[in-house]
Amino acid sequence: MNAVDLKSDLYRLIENIDDVHVLEAVKVLLSSRLPHNDWWNEISEDERAEIDEGLKQADQGETRTTEEILSKYEQWDSK
Repeated sequence: MNAVDLKSDLYRLIENIDDVHVLEAVKVLLSSRLPHNDWWNEISEDERAEIDEGLKQADQGETRTTEEILSKYEQWDSK
């Protein structure tokens, strides 16, 4: 079987799969074989939106120091 035949078979198989988890796994597997694979293309739209929001907040100075975050959790731990 040559590459063209294999691709055709894969297209047919993928067309018949509705399980999102299987499709995501296939995508990750195939994507890992492409040159210049960028993790940004591997994450979900929700994850991208959360990262973009965090960058926007940082650009606007809406940040906390490590000490501020740790002190918040220390307060929870002492209760």
